[in-house]
Amino acid sequence: MPSQRALLPRSTPAASGMSSRSIGAMLDRLEARSVECHSIMVVRHGHVVAEGWWAPYSAGRPHLLYSLTKSFTAVAVGLAIADGLLALDDRVVDVLPGHVPAGISEQARRITVHHLLSMTTGHRTDSLAEAWRLEPGDLVKGFLRVPFPETEGTRHAYDNPTTFILARMVERVTGRGLPELLDERLFTPMGIDRAEWDRVASGAAFGFHGLHLTTEAVAAFGELLLRGGRWGDRQLVPREWVELATRRHIDTLPFEDGSGDSDYLSGYGYQFWVSRHGYHGDGSFGQQCVVVPSHDLVVAVTGAHTQAQEMLDALWECLLPGMDHFDRKAGSTRDDEILAERLRRLSFAPVPGSAAPGRPVKASIDASAEGSALPGGTPVIVDPVDGGWLLRFGSSLDVEVGHGVWRESSPLGRPVVATGAWQGGTFVAELYVITTPHRVRLVVDAGAGTAVATWNIVPLTGPDLELHLRSPLMTRPDVA
Repeated sequence: MPSQRALLPRSTPAASGMSSRSIGAMLDRLEARSVECHSIMVVRHGHVVAEGWWAPYSAGRPHLLYSLTKSFTAVAVGLAIADGLLALDDRVVDVLPGHVPAGISEQARRITVHHLLSMTTGHRTDSLAEAWRLEPGDLVKGFLRVPFPETEGTRHAYDNPTTFILARMVERVTGRGLPELLDERLFTPMGIDRAEWDRVASGAAFGFHGLHLTTEAVAAFGELLLRGGRWGDRQLVPREWVELATRRHIDTLPFEDGSGDSDYLSGYGYQFWVSRHGYHGDGSFGQQCVVVPSHDLVVAVTGAHTQAQEMLDALWECLLPGMDHFDRKAGSTRDDEILAERLRRLSFAPVPGSAAPGRPVKASIDASAEGSALPGGTPVIVDPVDGGWLLRFGSSLDVEVGHGVWRESSPLGRPVVATGAWQGGTFVAELYVITTPHRVRLVVDAGAGTAVATWNIVPLTGPDLELHLRSPLMTRPDVA
């Protein structure tokens, strides 16, 4: 179901000149290749023609976008430039003089907004870990201290601190926090009222990751870009900036072993990837906003996988042919209905098993598994309640679990949706940190009195479950 406040009008595939069977074929392909999606929205000619969420994910729930956040920060930079407060050739050392380290290199002094946007500062790899190690209290200063082995402007390297610095530059020249600026200039005029931000320990938004939006808000952002920054009768972002940000500024390079994915070797814009067809914003584990101007198409997806190219291949090889060769006379209303029903039924299965035994079971976390979500020795109690269980982790974390259904609780501020069951002498639960791609699988061996808690994919901000159940998440910017 669409969220209560629709940002985009609805239509059907056939009415918008595309085959619903091509969308079904894309879903088949993703399923066959184990590409875990949490949501998908297809927008053609400005209308949502297909949308679905894999329960317990849902339309009204924001989802962590990881590095897709970078594309929103790029828009904030464009707004500051349009207002005459920032320029592409402005240097970091001039805009953020309080963050300039002693003994700064001449190349570091030359780094400009353009170099940051295009990630062509001269680093060969992501400098985040090294910058943070050098200056634990100042990522900007740490970045400027990391050596630059290549001449600025000559080589692309995906480099998270570049976007962090851009966010701080925007805040410096506008006097507004990045979230507040985007709320005022972008989200509120578009009708987006569910933007949430993870933050660093100082309280500032990461800028390079940490934005949570609903799938429809991501699709609406793509549609805004497709329309050259125009939303209804308002020009929210200058068309010139959209065109500049989404075109190629630098070639992208294969990995050191010579490998690489074709849609990540097509060039880089200003915090956007150039694709074989159009361009896209991209976040770790399957968060994508794909814009294809040649087909008047936007696709927004969220998920939990490491197969971004598989998703893009499915779009090019399933969706686009369904538009290029669409026969309106053969377009089937029945096909549209079949697709809509399939999309309504998307779901992950609750944990199978029984509700017995009906007594509390105690265990202790074994943290020997890599990336354990809880510290070793953490006490765990599986306590039966009506329709499920209450899981008690230590003295500070209680999570409600449904049997055969999902049950939601917010023990530390951020919602977690959980399902579980007994499978013989073993209790199994899936704990979905539902505003993120991540979930924890808890397995309790009642006989041995031990339990393990492992992530489907370990969050880039660390494995501590409690950290990720706090809202907003606040941590140092240590995304790897």
